[in-house]
Amino acid sequence: MDRKKFIQASLLGSLGIALMPQLSFAVNTEISYEELIGKGQPELFGTGYQLRKETNEAFIKMAAEALKSDIKIQVVSSYRSFEHQNRIWERKYKRYQNQGLSPEAGIAKIIEYSTIPGTSRHHWGTDLDIIDAHVRQPSSVLQAQHFEENGCYRKLKLWMETHAKSFGFFLVYTKEPSRKGFKYEPWHYSYRALSQGYLQTYKTFDLKTIISKEQLMGHDYFSEAFINAYLKEHMLDINPDLL
Repeated sequence: MDRKKFIQASLLGSLGIALMPQLSFAVNTEISYEELIGKGQPELFGTGYQLRKETNEAFIKMAAEALKSDIKIQVVSSYRSFEHQNRIWERKYKRYQNQGLSPEAGIAKIIEYSTIPGTSRHHWGTDLDIIDAHVRQPSSVLQAQHFEENGCYRKLKLWMETHAKSFGFFLVYTKEPSRKGFKYEPWHYSYRALSQGYLQTYKTFDLKTIISKEQLMGHDYFSEAFINAYLKEHMLDINPDLL
């Protein structure tokens, strides 16, 4: 490229960033706003689940190794679109309203385990919820008690604690007593090589603007203090290895 064309391209790039600051990324310019909030069209891979290619390849290797110890890792939740997460949000919001809770109290109940649409790590195709398919299944599989003590997924939990990091997977919501935000989820793992970039890019956005723009049910009750606390405690108070 000659000097004149280089200068023109640089000016156009700078102008584009100035006109669209919400799309200006400091970390990975290939991650779009739509991808971050689950409205993109990412290329996904997997049988019975959906993950980004690199995440899926690492998962397949990990699952094959676990099978040698008679553990069949099954993915029960992977990529979720904005629409999927929004259906979960609206269902729970209406349920708590019908139970007589105030909007603020209902929202507080929802975010014990469920994310605000547009903020879920599952939007990225890097995170997955897992169980062991080689054991008798309880009626509700994603319960912390099943991964502790004599729980049916205890063997899986111990294996993951020993081996998951060597395949690039890290527990997101740990049992650290001082941790705030989402409750302990021994089933939720993230592929760090990709998810770190998504999180860092997400931090370049204004969360309040995202929530207002998407017109989420109950968003009128999201105070600035609530939004700041949600970002700090629910999105960022996670396993330090993933920050």
